[in-house]
Amino acid sequence: MTENLGNSAGPGEAATPLADRRGRPLRDLRISVMDRCNFRCPYCMPEDQYHRNFPFMHADERLSFAEIVRLTRLFVARGVSKLRLTGGEPLLRRGLEELIGELSLIDGVEDLALTTNGILLAQHAAALKAVGLDRVTVSLDALDEPTFRRMSGGRGTPSRVVEGIEAAVEAGLRPVKVNVVVQRGMNDGAIWALLERFRNTGVVLRFIEYMDVGTLNHWREADLVPSAELVERIRTRWPIQPVRPRYRGEVASRWRYTDGAGELGFISSVTQPFCGDCTRARLSSDGKLYTCLFAAAGADLRKPMRTGANDEAIGAMIDRIWRRRADRYSELRAEGRGREHKIEMYYIGG
Repeated sequence: MTENLGNSAGPGEAATPLADRRGRPLRDLRISVMDRCNFRCPYCMPEDQYHRNFPFMHADERLSFAEIVRLTRLFVARGVSKLRLTGGEPLLRRGLEELIGELSLIDGVEDLALTTNGILLAQHAAALKAVGLDRVTVSLDALDEPTFRRMSGGRGTPSRVVEGIEAAVEAGLRPVKVNVVVQRGMNDGAIWALLERFRNTGVVLRFIEYMDVGTLNHWREADLVPSAELVERIRTRWPIQPVRPRYRGEVASRWRYTDGAGELGFISSVTQPFCGDCTRARLSSDGKLYTCLFAAAGADLRKPMRTGANDEAIGAMIDRIWRRRADRYSELRAEGRGREHKIEMYYIGG
């Protein structure tokens, strides 16, 4: 059974464009629609912490689709033009296509994307495209099964993820991007099979530096493979060259094969912090607003919505929160001033 969206009130007149204390506008909203996941990746949801009896949210604790649409309209009125649905695993949320259909109709939304582990993607790709999803990003850390299962916490198979990627390409959810979190000694040797598999396919591989997201993944700098090292490794086999970014604040640095076989991306939050251009806000599945992936706390928007606050009042909250924003965690980490307590990544998406 899908959720009843009802009629969301419009946000009224668009507010003055928001900028935070560092002059960064609000352009991107990442919406977690589900706190649960069917993987147990050690760098995100390790099995020993997120076990069978872990108390995930009850359905009524998560934002309803109507609440998500209402909040999204308020964010779009304040400059957001790019939406990304995340989790947990968003495809575990029943009736997700209905939400995507509603979000795609909001005037001002220019890009609507989804991040998934890909296990359920093959059965949903065509329907997602039909209701208005523009693009999809799939997490895939290795193609060989032993390495894949180490990285996924023993869940799923790489062949099913690849089936999902192929279905997304066929459905027109392009460009399909594949995110690879690279850990030294874990899957850094698995990059070659991924590169071979997706050259000349139009799929964009993006290599992500292993980050200290949350507090449970036992992050060590020794496990990090810097993007610059990966670039040099890849160049030993295939010449690649940098590509200019499409827009200010683009997360991944872009590279392309000189033989025309496609494009690669490198996300280098640890070695090349990009806090200065970050335009992203994150909304958790229970309605808390976070202004940084590495935040320690968020602001509750669900409670005022459910206790009768009107759009003007909630919009004013969003305004105050963003204007006070001064986050620059990755820069502070580089200066040796990181913090110990951070919200877990599964809770607010990547």
